[in-house]
Amino acid sequence: MTPWLGLVVLLAGWSLGHWGAEACTCSPSHPQDAFCNSDIVIRAKVVGKKLVKEGPFGTLVYTIKQMKMYRGFTKMPHVQYIHTEASESLCGLKLEVNKYQYLLTGRVYDGKVYTGLCNFVERWDQLTLSQRKGLNYRYHLGCNCKIKSCYYLPCFVTSKNECLWTDMLSNFGYPGYQSKHYACIRQKGGYCSWYRGWAPPDKSIINATDP
Repeated sequence: MTPWLGLVVLLAGWSLGHWGAEACTCSPSHPQDAFCNSDIVIRAKVVGKKLVKEGPFGTLVYTIKQMKMYRGFTKMPHVQYIHTEASESLCGLKLEVNKYQYLLTGRVYDGKVYTGLCNFVERWDQLTLSQRKGLNYRYHLGCNCKIKSCYYLPCFVTSKNECLWTDMLSNFGYPGYQSKHYACIRQKGGYCSWYRGWAPPDKSIINATDP
């Protein structure tokens, strides 16, 4: 592995199975985990892009118009550029210019924001209402909880701060029902559990007017 590739792994925090010439491999991640583990979470529109000679295959630099920031106020309160690998085999991200608004997550290194295929990136119009509510406040409430992935039955939680994520059993599985509609939030008594919003949990933890 070249020094540059090692640096990219460190920068983006991508959970890659391998660096290969043919494909990018990522571990599934619930949107809440992606939110809590990212330096930057923003809603933005791509307004330009350019290829710079940085790294083995170059780096794409997207110019963005930031609409809203959900996480990263102390790291970088206003994001103007997003960096990603030019090669999709190295998990480079392809975004449309002047077409869609995106939910973008990434890591900050040396004053630059980096993202890729293993980060949570989605068109804004493809997000569910629950995911949008999660970005505004629910996911933040659950950053001290742990989402435990279940790939094979039987699966069990082993501590009170865990929520069992079972999307992979029926939908290997991503995005599944829990990814689209649930957040793992600490409830009264210190236990974490899945929350969609049918009945408000402890009023001291979440706004009781939440639908």
